[in-house]
Amino acid sequence: MQSDATDQEIVRRTLHDKESFALLIERYEAKLLRYLERLGVGVREDREDILQNAFVKAYKNLNSFDPELEFSSWMYRITHNEAMSFFRAKRARPQVILSEDGELLLTELRDESSDTAAIAEHRLDSEELARAFAELEPKYRTALVLRFFEDRSYNEMSDILQVPVGTVSTLLYRAKRELKKVLPEHHRANHF
Repeated sequence: MQSDATDQEIVRRTLHDKESFALLIERYEAKLLRYLERLGVGVREDREDILQNAFVKAYKNLNSFDPELEFSSWMYRITHNEAMSFFRAKRARPQVILSEDGELLLTELRDESSDTAAIAEHRLDSEELARAFAELEPKYRTALVLRFFEDRSYNEMSDILQVPVGTVSTLLYRAKRELKKVLPEHHRANHF
């Protein structure tokens, strides 16, 4: 098995040799576990279960994968859908943990949009940012995680979320606006 093969080559190979799918699992497991944690799946066992279900679905539906698309976007979409099903089934509130990425997000938000520059000035710690993220609607939290933590392009986000690119842009704008509304509230609550 070649680990330097493209995702599309591995997908084609897997259709004839089931063992090849292990390369895709190896390639995406850590990234998708991190993505699930950032979405708010707080318990490691839950993340592993969700990811296992996502890989099983991907494997079973490999014949329907469109090789014109990016496999990574397709895999993220399946994982995203499994996470949303998990939240609905458990009626769980996401437990967002952002750790060192919080400072990075504030920098990215400031650089990408001047109307969110005020967020960075609050010098929020990761815990405050995680609480603010948990208050966001799932669609906004997901948009921010995909763009700023997973470094996905607008086109990839469009594939993952199954919405037009223009909608991705609108989602990100609204997500940043909502985050801006929530963050100062946490900042005041922790200091007064």
